[in-house]
Parts: sequence; structure tokens; C-alpha cells
Amino acid sequence: MKLLLTSGGITNASIHDALVDLLDKPIADCNALCIPTAEYGHPHCTPATAWRFVSGRSSATEMCALPWKSMGLLELLALPTMDKERWVPWVLEADVLLVDGGDATYLCHWMRESGLADLLPSLSDTVWVGVSAGSMVLTPRIGAEFVEWTPPSGDDSTLGVVDFSIFPHLDHEGWPGNAMAAAEQWAADIKGPAYAIDDQTAIKVVGGVADVVSEGHWRLFNAASS
Repeated sequence: MKLLLTSGGITNASIHDALVDLLDKPIADCNALCIPTAEYGHPHCTPATAWRFVSGRSSATEMCALPWKSMGLLELLALPTMDKERWVPWVLEADVLLVDGGDATYLCHWMRESGLADLLPSLSDTVWVGVSAGSMVLTPRIGAEFVEWTPPSGDDSTLGVVDFSIFPHLDHEGWPGNAMAAAEQWAADIKGPAYAIDDQTAIKVVGGVADVVSEGHWRLFNAASS
């Protein structure tokens, strides 16, 4: 997969250009699926916030409002009730998966339960665009600070598609607990490579190589262990 791991979505021209580069064709020629599942695991999210993401009315993320050729809703909670022969083609035919934030451990659980996690290695040409938890779910672990829904494993581990962790919404005015000092403490516990990124920053990953795209500020911790 080609990854665009954001904190706040498609929030500036640089991140938008990175998305177009990953798609390798105009947005208007691309079929998208949006995945709101992580919303349901976080106490600050509601059916209204999920609807705003899906409808493209979330002013921060905007990604579902882009002029896609087609837009579909993929709700992971429904997939275990369906034969894979029904839903796997939907994923294979999509050019891009737009994955909303919420709780990363909840999203991770349902990616595994639904079978989507097992499908990821076969999606070599698909672009994954994550918002917050939708990005964090692909990391090895998220840190106890970000666990709102306790998974059966009881820990903060996630899918480990990439080899670094992400501290999102750095210095966000609405979350005073996301200051750089908090990110430093978080990174000390994570121990492995870790990025703190604000909502004007994204991490583009192609072929396992990570590049930061930013019109804001960010910091890489524990780089020597990468």
C-alpha cells in the first residue's frame, strides 16, 4: 500500500499535492471508500461526527468532499456478517481508502475481525489516507495515553504496517494535553521511532520509506533506533 498518514486530514496544499502524487492520476478518476469505524470506539465521537466525516462536512478533514469519481461507505462492523466474496471486490476496486479517526485500538480490533487487516498486503496499488487514529492503527503501538477502548489483548499494540508510532494533533488548541512536553513523555515510553505531528503535517510512506509533508510543525523521536 501507499500511505498518507495525517493528523487532521487534507488540511493544506502540500498534503493535497502528496495525495495526488500517491494516486498517480486525477482525483476525479479515482474511486474512494471511506471507513468511519474508529469513531464508534472513542467517547468524544458521536453519530453526528461520523456523519460529518462521511458526508464531507467535517471542515478539518475535507477528504470525503474532494471530487472523487465515486465515494462509498465501508463499515467494518458489518463485514463479519457478510461473505468475503461480497465485500472484498469493493476494496480491491477502490483506488483509495479514507480512514477516519476515533480510537485506534477499536479500529485495529475491527480491521482484524472483519478480515480487512489480512487483505492489506494484497493492496499494493491502493492509497490509504488516515486521519489521526486512522493513521495510528498502522503503527506498532499507540501508547497508553491514546487508548480509550481496551482491546481483548489489553495493550496498546496495533497493526505494525509501519515501523514508527504517531502522536497526533500536536499543540492543538482544543487539546492542551497534546503539548510537546506530553509528546516527549509519550515517546520515552514508546521507545521505538516515533513522530509527533500537528494537523498541518502528514507522513507519506512508499515502499517502506517515510517522508514528512508539512506546512506546520513536527518532531521525530528515537531516530537512532530506526
